[in-house]
Amino acid sequence: MSNTTIQHDNYTSEDIQVLEGLEAVRKRPGMYIGTTSSTGLHHLVWEIIDNSVDEALAGYAKRIEVSVDSNDVVTVKDDGRGMPVEIHPKTGVSTVETIFTILHAGGKFGGGAYKVSGGLHGVGASVVNALSEWLEAVIHKDGKVYFIRFKDGGKVDQPLKEIGTCDPLETGSIVRFKADPEIFKEGTIYDYKTLHDRIRQMAFLNKGIRLDFYWEKEDEHKGEHSFCYEGGIKEYVEFLDQNENRLFENVLYCDGADKDTSIAVEVALQYNTSYTEKVYSFCNNIFTPDGGMHLDGFRQTLSRVINTYAKDNNYIKKDEPNLTNDDLKEGLTAIISVKHPDPQYEGQTKGKLGNAEAKTIVNKIFGDFLKRYLLENPDVAKIIIEKAKSASEARLAAQKARESVRRKDDFGSGNLPTKLKDCASRDPSICEIYIVEGNSAGGSAQLGRDSNFQAILPLRGKILNVEKARMHKIFDNAEIRMMIQAFGCGFGEEIDISKLRYHKIVIMTDADVDGQHISALMLTFLYRYFKPLIEGGYVYIAMPPLYGLQKGQKVLRYCYTDEELELAKRDFGDEKYVVQRYKGLGEMDASQLWETTLNPENRTLKRVSIEDAIDADQVFSMLMGDEVEPRKNFIIENAHFVKNLDY
Repeated sequence: MSNTTIQHDNYTSEDIQVLEGLEAVRKRPGMYIGTTSSTGLHHLVWEIIDNSVDEALAGYAKRIEVSVDSNDVVTVKDDGRGMPVEIHPKTGVSTVETIFTILHAGGKFGGGAYKVSGGLHGVGASVVNALSEWLEAVIHKDGKVYFIRFKDGGKVDQPLKEIGTCDPLETGSIVRFKADPEIFKEGTIYDYKTLHDRIRQMAFLNKGIRLDFYWEKEDEHKGEHSFCYEGGIKEYVEFLDQNENRLFENVLYCDGADKDTSIAVEVALQYNTSYTEKVYSFCNNIFTPDGGMHLDGFRQTLSRVINTYAKDNNYIKKDEPNLTNDDLKEGLTAIISVKHPDPQYEGQTKGKLGNAEAKTIVNKIFGDFLKRYLLENPDVAKIIIEKAKSASEARLAAQKARESVRRKDDFGSGNLPTKLKDCASRDPSICEIYIVEGNSAGGSAQLGRDSNFQAILPLRGKILNVEKARMHKIFDNAEIRMMIQAFGCGFGEEIDISKLRYHKIVIMTDADVDGQHISALMLTFLYRYFKPLIEGGYVYIAMPPLYGLQKGQKVLRYCYTDEELELAKRDFGDEKYVVQRYKGLGEMDASQLWETTLNPENRTLKRVSIEDAIDADQVFSMLMGDEVEPRKNFIIENAHFVKNLDY
């Protein structure tokens, strides 16, 4: 624990307000953590970490340690003040017990202990306890060490007791818990990358706070991973842009706070040569994927200040139209982080900040900074404006191309690509479209499919890498136009899911290096311009077999992985057979393709999901962008995962 000499304000039972009991958490866990899948399981960890981060935000902690052992027991330790231990006047039990057993009991209500906080606004600790097989807490406070234990979903197993002494300067809390498999029926095994990336993100968002992550499982990740960023979100932008060609060296950064509302604002931004944007907003360390008032304030201010500067300095003539937000977001990487004492969220997923005052304060703090920065750095101002003007010209060209494509291909009118072999059904919920590599495979797939609900769209070769192309070039690509036509739901920001003609979009390519490259190009296109389809769970990857164990003309068994092949060889013993390696879909006849890859009774489909949009952006930028070195390093680092490549 820490030997810091921080002056501790009083943190007592008076700061802990009790609002209601803990009923129904185990009966309806989805109401509190969203889901009991892997996402909900990891949410338990975020809640306990958030409590420690709140201590740090309040100025009482500098170091947080998170560990996961081989049994998936999670421990979170901080060097804050230590949770209050005295008897709570309203509950009649220790305040620690109150925190962990009463819903909405916490220092996040009433403003006494924390000005701002993340997490579930006070329900975090009790919900984690309710959904755990057991939970323990150790508190170092006032020279004493205290211990309390709960089991079976929040029941007190060992009431709070003093178990020893410590240095009076050694303060903090340790929470250890095991998620309940009765609640998390899909499993209680934590994912290293999910934890690692989120803990690193917390360190970026809270400059100067050290987060140590200990992975104690016996695998390649075992060990300590430490994160501490004195530059905070400024370093976050540098991290996000590590695979990009930056247009200028320095990251623009500002911070400030409003005295009347106690709202604090941080903004960091950079421009690069790419055609996509990476702009992420946070409130109290929580990612707001749908944006909200803080993001609106950022975009509005960026547009207003840059357009004013551009016209004042004759980069744009007085009678010329302003640069739009679309022009200004090309190649933009930015983090907008606000700390709000009373955040209000909107939307079904609570991913949108609704506080109007956040927009006003971002406008003021970021606007004052940006005006001054552009005046003091005219070279950078010129680069940003020229980038935006270039994007504006491309946008106008794209509009013409879009209208030309609409006239030529008549999107939305029912006209379909001539290459599309459509299905008979018009019920999108059962219809599937297979995007197939090459005419040969397309022919086999057409003959092997069930034409009632399966459509086939063969593509010629590799589609355009949209990561390196502007919109008008994308519209010029025949293969992309065919897909837009076939899907029937619009494109980019105009997507209307209700018009999607197929609820399964299946990428089906050869099981070789070229096939994997085509899949990557397809996924990049869908991620950048049909993201709602991925988010809605409509995109899949077909998994054709890699091998067939053949005796004469008969295939005895198909194998989809190298491990399956080795197992099959052992199962067949001394029986005579030939192992056939399928290098392409065209090597299988129609009946084999149906049996292995198309038939819903037998096939394996992988649904494409976006667990972390920020991480996905990074991967696509790195794999499909201009920078060669990061891509080469990725291949070298991951080469040991790849077997039996066909060149």
